Amino acid sequence: MRNTQTTSFPFSAVVGQERLQLALILTAISPRISGVVIRGEKGTAKTTTVRAFAKLLGGAPLVNLPIGATEDRVVGALDLETVLTTGKATYRPGLLAEANGGVLYVDEVNLLADHLVDALLDAAATGKVTIERDGISHSADANFVLVGTMNPEEGELRPQLLDRFGLSVDVAASKDVAVRAEIIRRRLAFEANPQQFSESWVTQDEEIAQRISHAQQLLPKVELSDTALERIAHVCAAFEVDGMRADLVIARTASAHAAWQQRSTVEDEDIRVAAELALPHRKRRNPFDEPGLDEQQLDEVMEDAQQQHPEPENEPAPQEPEFSDSPQPEPENEPDADGEVGGADQGAPFPGSSAAPQRP
Repeated sequence: MRNTQTTSFPFSAVVGQERLQLALILTAISPRISGVVIRGEKGTAKTTTVRAFAKLLGGAPLVNLPIGATEDRVVGALDLETVLTTGKATYRPGLLAEANGGVLYVDEVNLLADHLVDALLDAAATGKVTIERDGISHSADANFVLVGTMNPEEGELRPQLLDRFGLSVDVAASKDVAVRAEIIRRRLAFEANPQQFSESWVTQDEEIAQRISHAQQLLPKVELSDTALERIAHVCAAFEVDGMRADLVIARTASAHAAWQQRSTVEDEDIRVAAELALPHRKRRNPFDEPGLDEQQLDEVMEDAQQQHPEPENEPAPQEPEFSDSPQPEPENEPDADGEVGGADQGAPFPGSSAAPQRP
């Protein structure tokens, strides 16, 4: 049997993890979403999907953060001894800076020390990592897709930390026999000849990479109307989430999804998809509630939001007065009736994703 270590499983060949794949794609389009936490059992292709996803980012780095890493190894360090000889502190980059432009992967993030989780979440939210030692500070770029995995049976993250992950995906092995059989079929084919199997999926992976690149360029132009903002706020209020982070994440995710769908305006479909990814780990639940979001409840909330926050009617165009021989002045330009505003700051796109955009 050939060695499968040199060739990673293709992203587009992963079966049964469509929601996880979409969450990763949207976070790559808009890094300010602040990462994805993947919750679920082992053996569900979490690591396989993340490694394959990193390959789509044009050679961007995939950095693994081990559970036993020290703070200096994670955030970096300043060598203050060099101040005496050179007048400057030497900066040694940590894993956060090394992940700049790529993916930072933390397996079993729920077992990582809280102060390290704080540091990596701060970097994911700001795109910067800052080190301060004895009155000397240094900042470095740390613009990456943050992906954390966890098995809730081994312990939960504190709610304050879990809330700071932008999106959440619950994964489980499919109960569908056809899906399970296809997973086995593809995995055996990959193990038998990884190079040939990967080459058969190159076109599909390239199409996804090009679509991500095009969406990154379109994102700054995506319009998020006042009506869309009101409906987002309505959804978050209905699910009784704490604070305003969920509202901001849904706004950014909805904009990213609109760009992914090659649209320049956020629609209800985008808001719904964003809510499905941003609310499961934030909504209040009883100890014995099923994970995820109640689809019927979300449908009802979205319908209620549409009724309470309808689209504004367009104002009629001004009419020329009848029986007038004198020229009339042109009407002055008025703001759009929709009151549309540009999307929020979404974060810089990854330098590795530079494939020429192509429209399908």
